[in-house]
Amino acid sequence: MTVTAMGNPVLEAISTHTSSENPSAFLALNSGNDVFTLAGADGVVVYRRTGRFAVQFGGPFAAPDDYGPLLEAFRRHVRDEGRTLVAIQLQRADAEHYARRGFTVNQVGASWAVGLPDFTLRGTRFMQLRNKISRARRNGLVVQEVSADDWQDAIAAIDRAWLGSKGGAQQLEFLVGQIGGPAQAHRRLFTGTIDGSPVAYISYSPVYGGRAGWMHDLSRRVPDSSPGLMEAINATAAEVFRSEGVEWLHFGFTPFTGLDAGHEIDGHSPAFQWLMHALWAEGAALYPAQTQLSYKQKWAPDVVIPEYVAFDGPQASLASFAHVFRACKAF
Repeated sequence: MTVTAMGNPVLEAISTHTSSENPSAFLALNSGNDVFTLAGADGVVVYRRTGRFAVQFGGPFAAPDDYGPLLEAFRRHVRDEGRTLVAIQLQRADAEHYARRGFTVNQVGASWAVGLPDFTLRGTRFMQLRNKISRARRNGLVVQEVSADDWQDAIAAIDRAWLGSKGGAQQLEFLVGQIGGPAQAHRRLFTGTIDGSPVAYISYSPVYGGRAGWMHDLSRRVPDSSPGLMEAINATAAEVFRSEGVEWLHFGFTPFTGLDAGHEIDGHSPAFQWLMHALWAEGAALYPAQTQLSYKQKWAPDVVIPEYVAFDGPQASLASFAHVFRACKAF
């Protein structure tokens, strides 16, 4: 067994082995991740070490026959290092697999997707969204798809302004996309300017599998600029994707949202289930789930995809869960 640097094997694995249908799989290519492989097995495990924990992203991206052996080998590897394993953003197929192997598995949130072939902003339910988009355009917003290389300075300036408005918050990592690096050639970047000045951007990552398309990923805007910037940029990108024959626009994972008792796995922790509902109601200081969901619901998603967290052992661990957020640099 070996731990390797990030590289093409990860891209090959996430684009080829799509049995779990993880719409966020491209985040496995983020810089700063570690990759575990097993000799003779077709696949990879992506994770980060944080303290005495190993936080795994998704399930193994592996051929069906190698999924179980790769997971068990990685589990042993983590234990041999004296760490505790926790896996985040598992899909339903992953969750059931982990539960059969003695993990405690709970729903932790959901991701959301819009089918593009019939996508339209016509109708009364999109009236407020259309008004925000129209206001941004009246204020002079120009939206275009650009090269990230040409926009490096502008992106940095927008990021500084956006993070400054959050009280100097750190740039989140791991479960959030990035711009730049070897994987940038596979992403797409749509930007907005007003009077020639950059004011906002949205980065889109590819999604593989049965709901292939693009994922609305990293997005930033200059505070106190025109309302409707993100809505106008995303509407433009969605129309471009639709004209290209793209089937799905994904909006990514939001913790604490889409919770449903019917999504839980046998053997889940009722106490952890209660905690997720409590964080949905009162956990804005940890993560602004309600604000994030409000934006996604503006687009009337066609599909809600439950996502899961798995703890290695017979009970859910709050320390393990906290280290998911540490891996993201949320605190």
